[in-house]
Amino acid sequence: MLKEFKEFALRGNVVDMAVGVVIGGAFGKIVSSLVNDIIMPLLGLILGRVDLTSLKLVLRQATLTNAELAISYGMFLQNTLDFLIISFSIFMVLKGINNFRKKEEEAPAAPPAPPKPSKEEVLLTEIRDLLKAQQ
Repeated sequence: MLKEFKEFALRGNVVDMAVGVVIGGAFGKIVSSLVNDIIMPLLGLILGRVDLTSLKLVLRQATLTNAELAISYGMFLQNTLDFLIISFSIFMVLKGINNFRKKEEEAPAAPPAPPKPSKEEVLLTEIRDLLKAQQ
């Protein structure tokens, strides 16, 4: 059973998938930082010095006994923007890969070597050359 698991775990597809998950997680953190630390503050500045993540619709004010009840649509906006940037980035990477593959496919293949002439073709070529020489 251990041997079978080792073969499964070290198969190319599983290792490739694991690498993809690790890189995807790191890429997600980078994009989240881009959105949280660069894009959202700039967007807040453009929209009038508002921290978009703090935007919310208060349904019930906080009291001594109850916590505030609110819909945090600012966080939703930030997460939506995060998703759109990640999706667009992945789209661009896949588009680049597909263009690269397409160029490889379009590269002309070496022309096939001419077939070795048969004995009849050789004789016919010699006859043709003799007839041309006689004229």
